[in-house]
Amino acid sequence: MPVGPVDLLVLSFPQPMPDGRVVDAVRDAADAGLVTILDLVYLTGSADGGTVEIDNTNGLHRVGLDSLDVQGQSLISEDDLDLARDILEPGRCAVVIVYEHSWARAISGAIGDSGGELSLHVRIPRDVVEAALEATDME
Repeated sequence: MPVGPVDLLVLSFPQPMPDGRVVDAVRDAADAGLVTILDLVYLTGSADGGTVEIDNTNGLHRVGLDSLDVQGQSLISEDDLDLARDILEPGRCAVVIVYEHSWARAISGAIGDSGGELSLHVRIPRDVVEAALEATDME
């Protein structure tokens, strides 16, 4: 079965719960078949410097993430969580998401079936693209 590109994101929020608009946008992208959420872990920083963690197997309803269809693939490692914990401050939360670009499955399959291969995949940061577009608009 072809698989599209897979990414890991750490989304952080200045409050102990993820913003509902972001949850809705992620759910809408999944419902449209653009992405498949493979794994998800919620973290929040406590006042004593520790963290509270909720994974996709327990309690996502307590933090407003139960509307997301998570496949439960266990792809988020302790190293990934350590990175999220390092940026987490008391009273803030983070959501670590591993997702597949589902829209690219057919393309991936066609490339493989034809004997081709993905030779290069470059992720260009959003701010770089925005700056380039702004510069183009000014010309």
